[in-house]
Amino acid sequence: MIRDPRLTTEDQAMLRGELGEARAMAMRILVCMARATGAERMTDISGAHIDGTLYLGEASLDFAGRLRDLGGRVVVPTTLNVSSLDLLHPELFQGDDRTRKGARATASAYLDMGASPTWTCAPYQLASRPGFGERVAWGESNAIVFANSVLGARTPRFGDFADIAAAITGRAPEFGLYLDEHRRAGVHFDVSPTVQAPPLTEEFFAVLGILIGRESGSEVPVITGIESADEDHLKVLGAAAATSGAVGLFHMVGVTPEAPSLASVAPDQTNLRRVTITGKVMKQAYRSLSSIETTTLHTVNLGTPHYSTHQITRLKNLLGGRRIHPEVKLYVNTGRDTLVALSEVIETLEEVGVTFVTDTCTYVTSIIPSGGVAMTDSAKWAYYAPGNLGVAVVFGSTADCVESAVAGRIIKAEPDW
Repeated sequence: MIRDPRLTTEDQAMLRGELGEARAMAMRILVCMARATGAERMTDISGAHIDGTLYLGEASLDFAGRLRDLGGRVVVPTTLNVSSLDLLHPELFQGDDRTRKGARATASAYLDMGASPTWTCAPYQLASRPGFGERVAWGESNAIVFANSVLGARTPRFGDFADIAAAITGRAPEFGLYLDEHRRAGVHFDVSPTVQAPPLTEEFFAVLGILIGRESGSEVPVITGIESADEDHLKVLGAAAATSGAVGLFHMVGVTPEAPSLASVAPDQTNLRRVTITGKVMKQAYRSLSSIETTTLHTVNLGTPHYSTHQITRLKNLLGGRRIHPEVKLYVNTGRDTLVALSEVIETLEEVGVTFVTDTCTYVTSIIPSGGVAMTDSAKWAYYAPGNLGVAVVFGSTADCVESAVAGRIIKAEPDW
């Protein structure tokens, strides 16, 4: 039986339109969402990250424009996910004029409602980010899993339009990963057989994430066998797990904030499903991320999710002043804030042929030509690009990508797992 959530006096006032037509529209959306998810009440949120910023046709523009025209204004700090354009480098866009115009209009609508022009899929890399236990309403799958897992903040998976409704009201249905019972682990991944010898790289975490997402589905995974991991490691793991599965939260025992022990996230282990990750299954997953075996190369695409300052600095060190091959384009997707923070490093890399993309990502917008061979160090990019762009993809480590971009052909070293 579908039941209405309990609403506060202010919730009811918003629903009746007493606080403006935009809030009434937003609250109607949230009440319907509460019914669909079985939420018993609404909860306050302290921030939002809006995923509906891509121009996906007139419906996406009409929705944002209507909220704006009804007087919609965000009431909590609100960041924006990627656009369909690189607004700083519009010359990179190779799409049609209608899409260009629609993308600009969609971006303007969200800015008019008071959101910050962050245009990044990695809002957790901004100076201000939610703290442990803080309730937010975030869209964008990799941002959601990072917020929950690495920061210990709380957000269910908000889809397009529900996130801006929460931002305009400051409220959200209390369901899913807001609640303790939905943050407990349902599947245990033992990674110890694969971490005995080599140091763990981002490539390892990306492939592990793909495996975890496939096996977990919508269950919360807990990982044991890894003693340490930095934020970039956890970022690529979460992004991959949220790509191949519906993972919105993972625990890594001894690493992530809610998992000091296995028992802390899985109090009753009798029904905890167990999966052992061996080198064999890791290699199979690694190979599955490439759709072609070839030495031909047209583009290299890094930064999905957006590259951090550490990752860009590492790229500079790996290149060591060498130039990108004249027949290859190397694209790095990153956020505006990172572009500013590393302006001298960025300039040095541009001088040797690196092209930086901000505000968007090369797998979701028309920047690279279709039909070619693209290399990437991102499991998420490798997963989506063949269908989105019509390219053949080769997955490899960041070092592989750099050596290939310099040589003008695919160069890969098989991982030692």
